[in-house]
Amino acid sequence: MSKKGGANFQDLLPVMAEKLGGEGLIKELCNGFEVLMDKEKGVITLESLRRNSWLLGVRDMAEEELLSMMREGDLDGDGALNQMEFCVLMFRLSPDLMQHSLYWLQLALENEF
Repeated sequence: MSKKGGANFQDLLPVMAEKLGGEGLIKELCNGFEVLMDKEKGVITLESLRRNSWLLGVRDMAEEELLSMMREGDLDGDGALNQMEFCVLMFRLSPDLMQHSLYWLQLALENEF
């Protein structure tokens, strides 16, 4: 991921987590998924990522970076990102959030039960 496009987004996730809490962060990630997804297919495709990434401030990503992001996030190998794959990818791309992910998971589980 490019320094220009990726670093800004990565840096915002810990700030968002701090401000919104675990549940709020997940809600915002879900909103991001909705923005990027192909409305007909209900998943993020390479084409929908190309078309909509500028809405999230990552318009300067090269084609190679978009492909890399899709490959890294596509856990089931279907060539697209479902909502869960997208959220996991966003956490993986944010080293600060990865360090605190257990805390956020525990907080979310406590709020759920």
